Amino acid sequence: MITEKQKMLAGEYYIASDPELQADVQRAAQWMDRFNASQSRTPKQTGALLREGLGQVGEDCIVRPPFYCDYGYNIALGTAVFINFNCCILDVGSVTIGDQTLIGPGVQILTADHPRDPEQRRQMLEYGRPVHIGRNVWIGAGAIILPGVTIGNDAIIGAGSVVTRDVPARATAMGNPARVKTTVPTGDRP
Repeated sequence: MITEKQKMLAGEYYIASDPELQADVQRAAQWMDRFNASQSRTPKQTGALLREGLGQVGEDCIVRPPFYCDYGYNIALGTAVFINFNCCILDVGSVTIGDQTLIGPGVQILTADHPRDPEQRRQMLEYGRPVHIGRNVWIGAGAIILPGVTIGNDAIIGAGSVVTRDVPARATAMGNPARVKTTVPTGDRP
């Protein structure tokens, strides 16, 4: 018999109140309590703690507390990722963040989704759709990345934007809903 956790990881409908998933949420909460308790750790200490709580963490990553997630194990950070204060990642589905990506304060990355059919919602069903963020992406403060979105390499997401669909590589997207406004020129000046 397939478990609720297996359903969740497969992107199928599942019930989040399942005891195995609730135990995973509790473990993540305990990890967040420790991670968010101090901002005075050395980079080496922070890296070790990140590797304990997240699925994959590349070298030289910085995540400034407070940081929030559902499970942690569905989050993969590339090398030299920077995540500023107060980031929230609902990782019922996989979240991959590429090398050298910069994420501003208050950003939300959401994989959790719910059925549109009200009868299914009454059954407390939900599912996750993965989010993939490429290399060298810059996500401005307060942006919201919705389930199932892919953001291409070198893209920029404007502060406060709500990203509802894929953003191509080297594009700048902004607004609510976010729309592609420009592409990033090569050799942009300081």
